[in-house]
Amino acid sequence: MIIQIADIDSPLGTIRLAANDAGLVALDYLDRWDEVRERLERRFGKIDFQKADDPHGAITRIKRYLSGDLGALEDIPVDTGGTSFQQQVWRALRAIPPGRTTSYLDLARSIGRPTATRAVGAANGRNPISIIIPCHRVIGTDGQLCGYAGGLERKRWLLSHEEAGPQFELFQSPQKQQR
Repeated sequence: MIIQIADIDSPLGTIRLAANDAGLVALDYLDRWDEVRERLERRFGKIDFQKADDPHGAITRIKRYLSGDLGALEDIPVDTGGTSFQQQVWRALRAIPPGRTTSYLDLARSIGRPTATRAVGAANGRNPISIIIPCHRVIGTDGQLCGYAGGLERKRWLLSHEEAGPQFELFQSPQKQQR
């Protein structure tokens, strides 16, 4: 299988993305690439990684995001793999708009699984496409930053970039608002 890879320098360090014909299959920080590559090889088997300029226009869109166009990442195609539960969590994450945050509990409620907070946290931690699937927008129920594989400083930077502010404006999913 051929997987295209491309790198982009950012204020957070070098970001590497990987894509197949269907969409992005991974996006993470270069200092975490060995772990990402292992996950991709478990998922796809033998991979021929080939350098690419801008798979699915993602490099261009990430540059726009980093320059302040916070909506630039919204419809980049992704091919996440994962279980149906994980995919449900990752779709819910993509519904959280920039500048907003949610808690693990509220995320679990938004997918109709209010007792699955730990499972939601685990799915969040297995997110293969960081930033595009904005797991950084999930915070603790007490409003504290927690649980970001790229490190809390990167999470803090992303939330600040998105102007979530020091109190972080909580996102209420449309499903939860109707209750």
